[in-house]
Amino acid sequence: MANPSPATEKSNQPIDVEALHALVMQSLDDDQAVELVSIPLTGKSSIADHMIIASGKSSRQVASMANKLADRIKEQFGKIVRVEGLPTADWVLVDADDVIVHLFRPEVRTFYNLERMWAFGDEAKSGTA
Repeated sequence: MANPSPATEKSNQPIDVEALHALVMQSLDDDQAVELVSIPLTGKSSIADHMIIASGKSSRQVASMANKLADRIKEQFGKIVRVEGLPTADWVLVDADDVIVHLFRPEVRTFYNLERMWAFGDEAKSGTA
């Protein structure tokens, strides 16, 4: 029997949610995401442990950030994430199960204002110092 590939070995093991969260935050910071915000959902919602919201300056940047993030998660954790919204890239959702990422063009982000809906009165944590 052949040895499983490193990606297969990784995908069979549980993912460290905090390591995944850190990778997402670093990836978006590296790709110059604007107004990077992380909202902790543990104990508030069963959909995920973290929701990250960020903006790109254009549809092209939003699509690029989403694609690079999906590639980095696959490379680091062997996990294929679901990505929705790439054709127009006004609002792209990257669903990595325990970490959900919303990437917006600034005008679209302002319109939907997800931070207000999901913050539950708590302060969201900014990803930049």
